Amino acid sequence: MDAGVSTLQAIVPDAAAGWRLDRALAAALPTLSRERLKVLISAGKVVAGDGGAVRDPAVKVAGGAAFSVSIPAPAPAHNVAQDIPLVIAYEDEHLIVIDKPAGLVVHPAAGNLDGTLVNALLHHCQGSLSGIGGVARPGIVHRIDKDTSGLIVAAKTDRTHEGLAAQFAKHSIDRRYRAIVAGVPNPSAGRVEASLARSSANRQKMAIVEPGRGKHAITHFALVTPLRKAAMVECRLETGRTHQVRVHMASIGHPLLGDPVYGRTRPEHREMLDRLDFKRQALHAAHLGFVHPITTAAMAFESNIPADMQALFTELAL
Repeated sequence: MDAGVSTLQAIVPDAAAGWRLDRALAAALPTLSRERLKVLISAGKVVAGDGGAVRDPAVKVAGGAAFSVSIPAPAPAHNVAQDIPLVIAYEDEHLIVIDKPAGLVVHPAAGNLDGTLVNALLHHCQGSLSGIGGVARPGIVHRIDKDTSGLIVAAKTDRTHEGLAAQFAKHSIDRRYRAIVAGVPNPSAGRVEASLARSSANRQKMAIVEPGRGKHAITHFALVTPLRKAAMVECRLETGRTHQVRVHMASIGHPLLGDPVYGRTRPEHREMLDRLDFKRQALHAAHLGFVHPITTAAMAFESNIPADMQALFTELAL
């Protein structure tokens, strides 16, 4: 056997008799996604009990049939592992939930090639990443803006990544943000439905566009605490689009305090923000709920607002 190659044994359950090989193996091997298994099958890495490689993912299988699946060691990630401190809300062999501080970029990109959450996870999870698409990297299925704090989940395995991505695609993930906005919403609760797309005037910004021209987006908001010419609100995402809360709240006349892109800082807030040295949008991912893709347990996590937003809240308290 090649160095670094692991082999898993699988028995097709009787309930899976007549299924495609890739589907049956996915049921028998919960750490591997169906897409990953298709690649392994096509590469000749799946061997039937008689010793012959099976290269057709669509071949029908019998209940009780035995297969060996050879899994090459995951290729090294392109990004470098960096020892960056993390606040971990939950972790198991399948996934990890991080309470991200404001200022930490999630994914390397132009202008932020390292020092990101991905670099930190590569260091923290080294040795426990089974590989996403054959590469030893964390599976990032959603993002939080650099200057937004709060909860984010990442997958360690293909199967977990696939399961989380499916929940995000179905909008079944429970994501709730706490935001401090200008003014007090009236009515105190509501729903903003407005499609979002890159602004034609500034590609760094998102803008509300006509339905059909951008991505459908819905935000539900509710007043939590009225403040002095401001308010703490909870925003529940029905969809998860780039800058969604920031754009939607600004569109109804309640931009997030401190938002350098979509906010229009009122004179009564400017001196206070400067005094507190508050230089980011007042937005925190406070609640994250989902179904664990492997155990099927309902998972829910809460994160208290960080010290800088608490200081801002205290200053504005009635």
